[in-house]
This record gives sequence, C-alpha cells and structure tokens, in this order.
Amino acid sequence: MLNQIINLLKASPADAWEVTETVRDGWEFYFIRHALDQNRVVHVEHYQVKVFCRSEDGKYLGSAAGEIPPTADEAEVERLLRQMILAAGLVRNPVYTLNAPEPREKKPAAAPIHPGDISAAFFSALQQVPETETEDLNSVEVFVSSLQKHFVNSEGIDVLSEYPSSMVEAVVNARKDGHEIELYRMYTSGTCDAEQLKRDLSEVLSFGHARLQAVPTPALQKADVLFSTDAAREIYGWYIDRMNAAYKHMKYSDWEIGRPVAENAEGDLLTLTAVPFLPNSSRNFSFDAEGAPIRETVQIEDNIPRNFLGSRQYSQYLGLKQSFQPSNLKVSGGSGSAESLRHGDYLEPVEFSDFQVNPLTGDIAGEIRLAFWHHGDEVTPVTGGSVSGNMKQFARTIRFSRETRQYDWLEIPSVTRLKDVTITGAE
Repeated sequence: MLNQIINLLKASPADAWEVTETVRDGWEFYFIRHALDQNRVVHVEHYQVKVFCRSEDGKYLGSAAGEIPPTADEAEVERLLRQMILAAGLVRNPVYTLNAPEPREKKPAAAPIHPGDISAAFFSALQQVPETETEDLNSVEVFVSSLQKHFVNSEGIDVLSEYPSSMVEAVVNARKDGHEIELYRMYTSGTCDAEQLKRDLSEVLSFGHARLQAVPTPALQKADVLFSTDAAREIYGWYIDRMNAAYKHMKYSDWEIGRPVAENAEGDLLTLTAVPFLPNSSRNFSFDAEGAPIRETVQIEDNIPRNFLGSRQYSQYLGLKQSFQPSNLKVSGGSGSAESLRHGDYLEPVEFSDFQVNPLTGDIAGEIRLAFWHHGDEVTPVTGGSVSGNMKQFARTIRFSRETRQYDWLEIPSVTRLKDVTITGAE
C-alpha cells in the first residue's frame, strides 16, 4: 500500500508530499477487579498523506492532509489524492520548503519489542498495589503496543522508527459509612515502570480515603498553592507552548531570545530542554512528524529563552536552523528539596474536576475536588472551591523542587509552589 500511494503521488500534479505509514501491533486486556474479563490482539495500519501545491507565481504554498484506508483500491486512492490536491490549491501560505535528507546519528539496533512481556510487567505491578477493605481497584484496562512508523517525503527522506506505547486506565473505589466514590486515572508510557505505577496507584487509593473525610474548602482569599500531582503538567505546558515556533510567528508569544521570561525573578530559574529519549516514554522516536531529526536542544536556560522549536513551516518563517517538533521535554529541578517547599501554610490540591492554564493569557483555573490545607501543624482534607491567577505573575516567584517526576514524555519537578494564588472557598 505504501509503495502504491508513493507511485500515485509521484504521478500526480502535487508539487510536494509527505506519507507516514504507522503499523500498530497491540495487546489489550480488560479486568474487573483482578479477574480478566476479556482480551484481544489488534493489528492496525494507518496511512497519513499530506500534499503541497504552489501558486502559479511561486509565492504561496498550500497544503491539505488526509488518511488513506489500508483497504482502498487504486481508484479510491486516486480519488482521495485528487480531493487533497484540490483543497491544497485553495490554501495560500507564504512559501516554504519541506525537510530534506541530512546525516543522522547511527544508533545500535534496538531490542525487539514484545507486547506480551510488557503486559506481564504491568500485571505483576498491579498485583502489588496495596489495596484495603475500603479502598481498592474496581477495574483496570491495559493496552500495550509495538508501533512502527515509516516516513517518506518528496525531498528524499525515508526513515523508519519502532517504539513501544502503553496505556493503563484504572478506576479506584473508596467506601466509608455507606458512601462510595470513584477516582479515575489514565497513565501513558512506553514500557512499564512498575515502581512508579505502584506509587501512583497507592497515592490514588490514599486520595480516595481522604476524599470521604474532606470538609468544605475555607475561604482563604490568597494563599500559596503546592502542586504535587499531574496537574502540574499544565503549569509547565504554558512555558512549552510559548516556546513553540507557531506561537511566536502568530504573535501568541511575546517572548524574545535572550530576554528573561520573568523580569526581576525572585524564585527558581527554569530550564526547559527538548530531549530525544526519556526512560519509559511513549515518544522515544528519532524523527518528528515531518522527518526532521530530534536533537537535544535547550529551549529556556535559567529563565532565558534560547531556542524556539516547531514545525518546518513556522520554523522557516522565523529563520530557525535545525528546528524540529519536540517529542520528549525535560524541566530541570530547582534549588531546594521537595521537603523544603513544604513549609508554612499552603493548599495542596491533588484532585481537580478540571484544571487548565490558558496558553495565550496565562490564566489558571481549577475546580477543587480534593486538596489538603496545611495550616500550622494541622493537615485537613478539603473539597470544593477553586484556584485562579495568572502565570505571568507566578513566573516571577515560582519555586520547584530539585527532585523530578516523569509523566510519560514530560519530566518536571515533583513539587511546584505558586505564591499568592486566589482561592475561592466552598464554605
């Protein structure tokens, strides 16, 4: 199918093209409690095509993308390609070029990926989660895949990458005095990090216990807020988005190379690095979606922007060299320990109904489902209310731990503390 698509593209009026073939071989398991309810093996093929057409004067380049079903015959493929080419001809973006072949670092052959072995590691880890009579795993679904991605473009790039991708979905139940609640978690990774999975699910079991004892969140007005769970990804996502080439070109980001992210910073100085590999990441591939090699690149160094990264189109508009779309990202740890950040009074939300950081304005907003109010020597589980504020203000005083925690393709400090966050109570 891949060769057929390429041959038809070469014979078409498209000025340039990209094709990505992705083959997934996966094993899926569905558990009720710890009993296997059903399982299946899947084999799926995807063919993503993107075509490019230049305007007659050569000043503009339009593009359109679509998916070719693996069962399509030649006539169907031709019809779909014609539709894409027609659509691409209606788009008028300033002209740019596709990635071209370049020397790539030779790496030793990776070990074969066996979904069965990875699945067995997940099963073993799940059996070791410390359940109790009142807090346990209600249901678990495990998905493990070996993916092979083959990228070819009209400039001569022809690269292949194979990597694992896994997902665990878990529903935790907690009960007390006739009341019962559920907490949901979804974990993505490459292979199985058994110790981290056990820590994560043990943490959720304790949250379920605390949620049934929680009282309404007091009207605190302003207080420090400490983030120690996956909600912190949204905070660092604000920095990541604003270092994207598309955001910079479209003026969504006003950051400049060499100018501090936060003027007169009083907190920890953030360093953000794009890396090609993180242990157990599901995005350990050697090239991006447009065939560009992924290199270790510092984007922010001690609060100072160094390199915008992004797609070929917007990177060329900004005049960037050796740019690419990052797969894995790493935020270096701060100056103090996680324990040192846990001082004084602060609110520690661990469960949100929803938590978001607006990438354009920097506004944060989250509805609290469970938090711990640390006041003096007392720690009280609370629920309800919300947190709000703006990252442009928090970036001056943000503090984060030297210890880090990995969430699939993103490694960030394990504890992050924001100063003077607005807290609306539920009392």
